[in-house]
Amino acid sequence: MRDHLLINHDDFPLPLGKGLERCGLTLVHDQWEPAAELLDRSQACFIWFYECLRHPLKVWRLKRRLARHGVPLVAWNRDAPHYLNRRPWRLDLLNKFRLLDIYATHTLADTKRKFADLVLYLPNGADTDRYWPDEDPATRLVQLRNAAGYRWDVSFFGGMDGDRYKEMRSRQIFFTALAARLDAKGISHCFREAGGMSLEQQIAFIQSSRINLNFGASCEYGDAVASGLPERCYGIPACGGFLLCDKRTHAADDFSLGENWAEFEGLDDCVEKIEYWLTHFDSARSLAERSYHHVAACHSYGHRAVKLHQALLAWHAGRRGVMR
Repeated sequence: MRDHLLINHDDFPLPLGKGLERCGLTLVHDQWEPAAELLDRSQACFIWFYECLRHPLKVWRLKRRLARHGVPLVAWNRDAPHYLNRRPWRLDLLNKFRLLDIYATHTLADTKRKFADLVLYLPNGADTDRYWPDEDPATRLVQLRNAAGYRWDVSFFGGMDGDRYKEMRSRQIFFTALAARLDAKGISHCFREAGGMSLEQQIAFIQSSRINLNFGASCEYGDAVASGLPERCYGIPACGGFLLCDKRTHAADDFSLGENWAEFEGLDDCVEKIEYWLTHFDSARSLAERSYHHVAACHSYGHRAVKLHQALLAWHAGRRGVMR
């Protein structure tokens, strides 16, 4: 029985690992030279995507060992489409030699490179096991319908130091301009760095703002199109917050505009949408609650684990190709 999953990834997402364990898999870490007995019981081997670029020979030797025992090599890339701006020729070589058997990614925007025969759309998700440890979600959602219970009209927390990090520059410029526009209209706001915030502080911050924004992602630096959804696009609704997100190509894959998703396109539209949703607070809360239930039903890391597990089973059954 193939009920083990090899993890050669020091920063493997903990909630995804818990979900895979609930699927019946036993996780075994740091196995670059796994024994034959272990390989015969392994469903897959999971590595960090960048290991293929940094140490291709090491990965190639691992892949040969895995292939002899019918074990696929898998990586999940949450930094596409620009892969932290790695040299394109390295990406082209990785695509040509296909060191990976399964390439999971949060965006399918890179149509030139597949990196594997089986490509899996695997977006970020919500760590729902940790968001409501001491509260009843239904009670808290009712409390969030009290318009007077909020500290700010609009908020955002995340990386915004564009002076230090070029990939944050567009976000810094956007929120600086947005703050000036909101100040002129008397709309309260708080845009801050996320560094040093505990999970509990992040949840409290989300639940203290009528509107929580998303704009940009560092992995999209230099790209003209916003594609994949950052983790906050699932985490904010999962905490009961109302999310207003910049327009993203994959939003339509995971949400329904107007039903459980609200978005804007550009600074002017963002200001207009903020004014609209502040004026229609009850409608905003209804959408936020629908989004909460949608994420809880479809977009936790437990759901991602099930999808990944199904892809592994499909691979072993000979089904390869792009999977959404």
